[in-house]
Amino acid sequence: MTHIEKVLFTGKTHTTASRSAGATRGHEGSLDIRLSATGNGSHREHVFEAAQPHPTAEQLFAGAWSACLITAIGLAAKEKKVALPSDLALDVAIDLGMTGNAYLLGARIDVSMPGVPRDVAQAVVHAADELCPYSKATRGNIDVAINVI
Repeated sequence: MTHIEKVLFTGKTHTTASRSAGATRGHEGSLDIRLSATGNGSHREHVFEAAQPHPTAEQLFAGAWSACLITAIGLAAKEKKVALPSDLALDVAIDLGMTGNAYLLGARIDVSMPGVPRDVAQAVVHAADELCPYSKATRGNIDVAINVI
């Protein structure tokens, strides 16, 4: 896998979760999506209720990945019988960069689970990363760093 030598742009989102809905906010306010979870306990859908004009592709990708991953975290936590904090949050940064003449993507994901022991939080996030289709699609294709903070 090739690593980015020069970052050209970074699209960022901050995603929070609650029992009723999550929200994704883009860096510099150019993306603001309210996510609503619908469906039964085994299957949830996220509905993009509102998006401000002209978000970047990197922000949209970060928002979609964060919606998927935060749902997978909920599923993994339920399976492991771990209570998630109400202030669970994800910060996703998608870098667009270059190495030589090639354009590449990279991702940095910070997961905050206040009150959950670090080893437990890491186990939940690892299991969620194995469940999330976005994580599966990018695995081995782009540089991804997932950090539990």
